[in-house]
Amino acid sequence: MDLPRTDLSDIPDLRDIPERWPAVGSTEHFKGRIITVVEDEVVMPGADGPEVVRREYVTHPGAVGALALDGEGRILLLRQYRHPCGHLLWELPAGLRDVDGEPMWRTAERELLEEAGYRADTWHTLVDTFQTPGMSDERVRVFLARDLTEVPAEDIDFVRVHEEADMPLAWVPLEDAVTAVLAGRVHNALAVSAILALHAARARDFADLRDREAQFGPSAAGDA
Repeated sequence: MDLPRTDLSDIPDLRDIPERWPAVGSTEHFKGRIITVVEDEVVMPGADGPEVVRREYVTHPGAVGALALDGEGRILLLRQYRHPCGHLLWELPAGLRDVDGEPMWRTAERELLEEAGYRADTWHTLVDTFQTPGMSDERVRVFLARDLTEVPAEDIDFVRVHEEADMPLAWVPLEDAVTAVLAGRVHNALAVSAILALHAARARDFADLRDREAQFGPSAAGDA
């Protein structure tokens, strides 16, 4: 099987392309509550022709985030403890896609309410990412949430526990958040990509925002 390297000197339409190289074997090494660790035997180009190589990766249900922007140009950030990296990180309200059939923006709407206590009347797709494509298939979509209303705590049917039990909330001017990202003070990948995407979108007067129901990539029909 020939898998040549493609040399593109001109890219008229810059976009990622769905593709799956053939695997001749697959082993599931670990299955947890959320993630699964898999090792595939994948046919890839070699120095003397195609060869089979092993690639370990994590399967993940995907996640969504909500970047809330108020009328004063401030964004809402939460600080949350993250055990794997041993940090308190400034993040967006976000969560797993763990409800079958729930539209992504509805999941983000729920997370914004449960984690931050806000509802938004206006939702747009802001940015889509594969967070760690060399080791996981996790897809993340961040929505821009505007026209906000604060919801009294007694009207929220959700109990915050564990990492979510103590999450300070801050309204940060977007320019200050961008400065924090570029200065290396904010590290959460979802927050970093969303903050910079919002900064770019605002500079374009929000003309390029996608609908909240937009698909995640050309092969993701049904992911809206």
